[in-house]
Amino acid sequence: MGEGKERVHINLARLKKGGETFEIDVDPDLAIKFKKGVSGIDVRDVLKAEHIFKDAQKGLIASEARLEELFGTDDIIDIASTIIREGEIQLTSEYRNELREQKKRRIIAIIHQNGIDPRTKLPHPVQRIELAMVEAKVRIDEHKRAEDQIQDVVDSMRSILPITFAMKQIWMKISLQYAHKSQGVIRSMGTIIKENWGTDGSWDAVIEIPGGMQEEFFDKLNSITKGTAQTKIID
Repeated sequence: MGEGKERVHINLARLKKGGETFEIDVDPDLAIKFKKGVSGIDVRDVLKAEHIFKDAQKGLIASEARLEELFGTDDIIDIASTIIREGEIQLTSEYRNELREQKKRRIIAIIHQNGIDPRTKLPHPVQRIELAMVEAKVRIDEHKRAEDQIQDVVDSMRSILPITFAMKQIWMKISLQYAHKSQGVIRSMGTIIKENWGTDGSWDAVIEIPGGMQEEFFDKLNSITKGTAQTKIID
């Protein structure tokens, strides 16, 4: 009896078009960044192999005639860009587990650095937080940022491990040019305590955020407003 072929585990970007599926073998980190529109990433660096497959696991290459018919070109780089942007990135279970573990460590670090036991006013040890997450059967979403999962994680294990976060209040003033564009991101990071719209269209507001997100908040605010926002830490 011949030996069975070992299945190769690869990360794919996949797009269905014209009733067919087209696949490319990708570096998962770079593919995700390219799909999100992060600048400075060359598609050639994203590709593990410069081929368009109809079945990457079997090594079956798509026909150039069919690519030309459906994509309007047989240029691999152009087609690969389309597949990543418009298709789905299929991640191996190993990579998904790795992402979940990274986000779990980040969540634990944030809780340890910023959360306290309201009874003792002291931080919870890392191991205690980790054990509470296991006991509460917390599920980490590999697709969401660690920071966006903090509240759900804390709520899930609150009966096991009471946690209170040290909060920071930050005043900011954003010009008309960036005021509306920045609303969604800023509001998602905390609670607006008060706000006022100036006659010049500027947005003057005070936001309350977990202390551990202060650096990330300023990074995002500066990125959106090109460093033009005025800010002051109130508390």
